[in-house]
Amino acid sequence: MFEFDLVPGPTVHEIVEENRKEVIDVVRRTYLAHEAGESVNPDSYFLRFPDKPDSRIIALPAFLGADVQLAGIKWISSFPANTSAGVPRASAVLVLNDYRTGYPVALLEAATISSARTAASAAVAATALRPGGYRGTTVAVVGAGVIARNVCSYLTAAGCAPDSYLVHDLHQESGDSLVAHLRDGLGQSAEFCADLETALRADTVVFTTTAGTPYVHTPFRPGQVVLNLSLRDLAPEVILAAANVFDDVEHCMKADTSPHLAEQLTGGREFVTGTLAGVLNGDVAPDPGLPVVFSPFGLGVLDLAVGSYVHARARAAGTAIAVPDFFAETSRW
Repeated sequence: MFEFDLVPGPTVHEIVEENRKEVIDVVRRTYLAHEAGESVNPDSYFLRFPDKPDSRIIALPAFLGADVQLAGIKWISSFPANTSAGVPRASAVLVLNDYRTGYPVALLEAATISSARTAASAAVAATALRPGGYRGTTVAVVGAGVIARNVCSYLTAAGCAPDSYLVHDLHQESGDSLVAHLRDGLGQSAEFCADLETALRADTVVFTTTAGTPYVHTPFRPGQVVLNLSLRDLAPEVILAAANVFDDVEHCMKADTSPHLAEQLTGGREFVTGTLAGVLNGDVAPDPGLPVVFSPFGLGVLDLAVGSYVHARARAAGTAIAVPDFFAETSRW
């Protein structure tokens, strides 16, 4: 009852890197469990700083029932200025709590978990929203950071194999690094694309940027699939001209995301098509005459699910670090 583990970053990284297909399945099942009401996923809480308006630390509390039976919280920072020093933008920890007693059972390095669940979410959406597969298509990735690298790896693990990738980034060195990862690490055809408009004409467009305000104002064409992972690249008119699929509608309609801006502009949610879980279980079918935009706000239940999977694998392999006597008091008297 009073066991407590630490799972450090290298251990987390090894587990998610070696088990991408399993992580994708964990995320897919969690979306369905969330849709079925087997979770509690409150609003995220944002800590912001007056002298660093682009930076924030976010708390994502959640509970996941089903076969997980854990509560917990991810505490994740986003400091975009880190990238200018060659340091990742995000860092995070995840606390897992036993649902029976409420006691914490583990603390995991969670930037890796967060990135993996985001990438796995993109892979689930990519396969669901283009069921005919990716042969004969192009995929453009706008923003070439850590999330982009992981998304490309998870798309490959999910069997999404387009004829070619285009990579666009304002920092060409980062873009070239992602191109090299696609070519050398994943065996994909890829090239850097300096022209944003060319990238936006790809069959599938993946946004993984740090943009705080929209800069894409031209609607996409029917048949395009847009993975709106960074959430703030698209102007409201782009959202309003698309079929819009969400991980969770309520969660995405806040914090000036592109869908939130569309809601503020129109005063309603008529542009909402449904959830990804609805697509997965056959309840939602996007209009084939429209482009499809998937906007995932990022659910804490996904972090719990992937964190639970990682913790279990680490304990089984003996790579979780047990902390003896973590709790000072283990009886009432």
